[in-house]
Formats: sequence, structure tokens, C-alpha cells
Amino acid sequence: MPRLPGTRHRAAGWDSCGVAARVKTDFARKVREVENTWIPMSDGCRLAARIWLPEDAEDDPVPAILEYIPYRKSDHTAWGDALRHPYFAGHGYASIRVDMRGSGDSDGILLDEYLLQEQDDGIEVIRWIASQPWCTGAVGQIGISWGGFNGLQIAARRPPALKAIISLMSTDDRYADDVHYMGGCLLADDGQFSWGSTMMAYNARPPDPAIVGSGWRDTWLERLDRTPPFVFAWFSHQRRDGFWKHGSVCENYDDIACPVYMIGGWADGYRDAVLRFLAGYSGPRKGLIGPWGHTYPEGGDPGPAIGFLQECLRWWDHWLKGVDTGIMNEPMLRAWMQDAVEPRPQYDERPGRWVAEDSWPSPRIATRLVALNPGSLGDVAEEESALSVLGVQHAGRDAGDWCSFGREADEPVDQRIEDGLSLTFTSARLDEPIEILGVPKVVMTLASDRPIALVAVRLCDVSPQGSSLLVTRGLLNLTHRDGHEDPRALEPGVRYSVEVPLHSIAHSFPAGHRIRVAVSPTYWPWAWPSPQPVTLTLFSGGESRLELPVRRPDPVDQTLRPFEPPETAPPPRVTILRPPREGRVLSHDVAAGLYRLDVIVEDGAQAFEGSGTTYDISVRDAYSIRDGRPLSAFVKAERMISFEREGWRTRIETVSTLSSDNDTFHLTNQLDAYEEDVRIFAKTSTLSVARDLV
Repeated sequence: MPRLPGTRHRAAGWDSCGVAARVKTDFARKVREVENTWIPMSDGCRLAARIWLPEDAEDDPVPAILEYIPYRKSDHTAWGDALRHPYFAGHGYASIRVDMRGSGDSDGILLDEYLLQEQDDGIEVIRWIASQPWCTGAVGQIGISWGGFNGLQIAARRPPALKAIISLMSTDDRYADDVHYMGGCLLADDGQFSWGSTMMAYNARPPDPAIVGSGWRDTWLERLDRTPPFVFAWFSHQRRDGFWKHGSVCENYDDIACPVYMIGGWADGYRDAVLRFLAGYSGPRKGLIGPWGHTYPEGGDPGPAIGFLQECLRWWDHWLKGVDTGIMNEPMLRAWMQDAVEPRPQYDERPGRWVAEDSWPSPRIATRLVALNPGSLGDVAEEESALSVLGVQHAGRDAGDWCSFGREADEPVDQRIEDGLSLTFTSARLDEPIEILGVPKVVMTLASDRPIALVAVRLCDVSPQGSSLLVTRGLLNLTHRDGHEDPRALEPGVRYSVEVPLHSIAHSFPAGHRIRVAVSPTYWPWAWPSPQPVTLTLFSGGESRLELPVRRPDPVDQTLRPFEPPETAPPPRVTILRPPREGRVLSHDVAAGLYRLDVIVEDGAQAFEGSGTTYDISVRDAYSIRDGRPLSAFVKAERMISFEREGWRTRIETVSTLSSDNDTFHLTNQLDAYEEDVRIFAKTSTLSVARDLV
């Protein structure tokens, strides 16, 4: 969450199958598409919806499935919408795709993510759907990323007609693992600032005059003028306060009363929520975690892809139609146990196998304690020894994206250079395989020479040839060592015991390989650097350890029901006028000590044959830093989005920058809007906000 149809954080809308799915046309019920319907809100606002219905639904009503997101049903998500929603309709559902208030062709202004207004509107939409003559009154909700978030949030409001949800690549905790912060560290690469820049451009897109009519320009100008840069609010809340608790259903899982199917991917930025939700929610629930990035599993990127739409139907048929599909008799959790591979920046497929657990936490998984001894991992802790490392500002440049979409350069490459810039602890060669499933943790006794510091921890699989495959990782702002709500500065030189949970993972370490833990006080450009260069001292031996969630092999895994091959409805007719282009380029100016990462994603110009609209979008992010100078960290984000058809041509251009000094973050946002190459709107917004122990 790329090319056509693109990505959440990049350009278009994560909505294509990256594999050759079978296109299904022989549906049991013929489908009628309603291009646009206005759903009235109680305050007079109208939300724009596209609806796919069985042709005879008014005579033979059906349950309904809602997807509710801000990404434009008429173009941006049109590809993926066409693959999924008619598929559901052909199997006896009304499938409804709604543009949220202030987005696409809907009325209003979108002021931020996940506000109470968004939930209120969603509840009204569900009530409206349930009351239609073509609906039985039973509604399900599905969504990926934003749509997965608000599915959980709306479920927590308990609208009576909402009977079940499927939430993909989402989170139950907006502070713990959304795009903004990780372990109290500010995410830079593919994170808070980059996504904020993308949303500024997305929110500036005009409504479609073919849908909205002659008032489209007035609506557009009002949006351009009144929509705030979301990123300003996000930077104003750097700790886990009420701003982030709102919409975090982990605050009280029992607010939800309907069945929930949580879907994740090991390459996705939101994967931790699946296991956490299964452990925290007591209602009917299931979890599925594949090798995927931020994409629907029928696209399987990286593969293997699965027949996810068929899996959805098994869920919907059970909960919305009362058909016993057997889905609730199967294990609570299915996960892809990944095999070791040579590190590469992109995988078509990750080798491995499906494993399952009947409950989570699973009694089959035991914690294995491994001591962090000087330079090594061992079963027995040696005498304590102090090891120090001065943070190198470019450590982290081989990290890959925070949230992979399966693009050509998303994944982390060989970690040997990163390992050389870190304190490392490496095991002897394994006599037998070790499989882990869950959340590895590293517990360390540390001291810092600065009052503000972070620590990055990586778990790697080292092959007999020496390559270092990144298995999982975690970040912790050490001022957040006792929690994210009340951070406290470190006392330089004082020892602290800290626990760093790593991202959840399933991985099989083969016999003959070695396990490595790597620790560093810098991780650019994932984490914004501490204000001053930091030397961390780690007291190895003693209580410093790795905690591995070791899973015993289970013969039952061999008997699991296989997933069906991917299927979709026919894709829309789209002509590629300019091919997509993407790149991730690292450069090093040796004389200046300057390290730079340039990320380019261009989806190419795409012409939708039905509407005649040509849609074009490109993203360019540049991250730079100088060795020994953490305050030199700088990000520049550029976005361009254009729409063109006969009689209508508009374009959005944005440029955003982020920098900091010792005490303050500095942000700028420049927005320009064009009609027929004439600039009709320009606005520059700036914010300087205090660094809150970040």
C-alpha cells in the first residue's frame, strides 16, 4: 500500500492483482451497476456511492457489503473496485463503494483521518443500505488500510445492521503501528511526513463534473481553501495521547460486538495488529497472515496469492446468510511460515508453507531465552561486559520501505553493511531448524550519553555464505522506555533495562544458518534521528537477551484445507498511455559526507475507456543526511496528479519539506492547482512545532 493500480502511500490505489488471477464471468446472478447514487446524511451532506447489485435484488433482496474510503471511486480505485465488488454481487450480495465526506464526488471537507464525523457518516451509510428494498437488512464491511481502520472503528460503535467485518492491513492501535510513529520514534521514510504529503495532494483533487455537475469548480475551490494539511495535527501529538487513542479499538476491544476477520501480511507495515487483536478480542474472530505487502491477497505481492474473494464469500455466507461454510470450524489463525531466502529488494514469491493455530496466544509456542553475550548469542549468559556504539547517521539506508507494496525495491537488501554499523550478536551454526511465530523481543541493559536517544534492533538470518537476511525489527525511542504516554528524558550514563518488541513474524531458520541480533542508535530514514549524535552502551551478558517465540512443527499443518486459486471479476478497460516507472536510488557524496535516498513512483498515464478520463499521478521523495550531523536530516516530497478528458483538464502539484533543529520540527507545504494549465489556486502552509523528546 503499485504501478497500475498503485499504492496507498505512493500513487493510486493498491487495487490490482499482481498475478494472473482467473477472471470469472459466469456468475450465478446477473449484475447491474449503478455508477452513482447519492446517500443523504442527516446534516444535508451527500455521499457519492457506486453500487453493484444482482439484477433481481429488489424482488429477491440480498445482504450488502460496504467499502468506505476517501480515494475516489470514479478513477483512483476504479480498477480494484471492478475486480471485487461485481464479484460479490454476482454471488448474491449488494456491494457498495462509498466516497467519504470531502473526497471524490461526495460533499463536504475531509479534515483528518478517522474523525468522529467519519464514523457517524459510516453509521448513517449502513443504516441507509439496510433500509433499501434490495437489502435484507444485513450488512458487512470490508476494507484495506484506511477502510480496514474505519471498519474496526465503526464496528466498535455497534450499528445494529452491521453483522460482520473483514479488516485488511489495518491496526487496532493508531499510535503503536500506524504510519506515524513506531516505538515512539517519528517515521520518516514512507511514514508520517510522506503520507501527509500524499494526503494533501489527494484531498486537493477535484470532484468529477460528469457526476457533480456545474458546481464542481466551487466545490473544488472550497476544498483547496479549507482542507488542512493533516500532517500538522500529527506532528502536534508526538506521544500517545487522546488524539491517537480515539479510533484505537484496543482501548476496549469489547466495544465491538460483531465477528471480525483480520488479514495481514509479513511485508506490510500493519501486521502486528492481527495477533494482538486475536489475543484481545473475545468475540468470533479469525486471523490470516500471508507473505504479502500492503495489498489484497488475491494479488499476492509477494506471492503466493490465494483465492481471497472466495475466502471472503465463505465468511460473508456464514455471517450474513446463515450458511454453514465450515469457516468457523477451522483454526483461528492461518499464517505463512516463511523459509530463508537470499536477500533481494523484491520477491515474486516467498517460499514457505501454511501453518495454523487453534487459538492465540497458542499453547504450542514457547519462549526461548538467548543471551546477548559479547559478539555472540548463547544459551547461557556470560559475565556482563560493556559494549559501545556511536550512531552512524546513514545506518538504516538498506532498510527498504516501512510498508512494502511488492514494488521493485521495497524489501530490505543484504544487511551486512547495516550489521557492520551496529553492535551484533551472532549465534553458532544451528544444529537443527528453529521456527518462530509471534513477537520476538530483545531485552537490554543500556546507557546513553545523551538525554534523547533511540535504539533500532534487527533480527537477521545469516546464511552459510554470509548473507544477512532481515527477518524482523523494532524501534524504541528510549525516552518512551516506560510507556508512550509520559516520556521522560534519559540521564546520561545511567543504566536502564529496556524491552524492544520486534514486528511479529513467522520464519524458519534452517540448520547450518546463524541467528543475529543487531543494535544501533540510528536508523535513517525510517526513524528521524535524535537531535545530537548518540553513543549507546549495551551491557551484554547479564540480563540482556533475545526472546524467541519458538513453534514446534505440527503434523496437522499438512492437512489444512488449501486455498483456492485467485479469482476476480473482469477488470475495467484501461489504456496505458505512458508506462509506469519506479526507482529507489541511494547516493553518497564522499567529500560532503552526504547520503541521499531518492524514491520515485510514477503510475503512468491511464485512460479509462468508459469515462474517457486520463488519470496521471507521480510521487518523488528525497531523504538526505550528513554523517555526524543528525540535524542535517531533510525530506522533500513532491506530488503531481492530473485529470484530463475532452472539455476538462486539471492538475495538482504539491511540494513539502521537513527539517529540524535541536528543539523544533519545521514543515512547509506548497499547494498549486491548475485548470487548463492556468494556476487557479496557490497556498503555502508552514508549521514549527516543538520536538517532544523525539
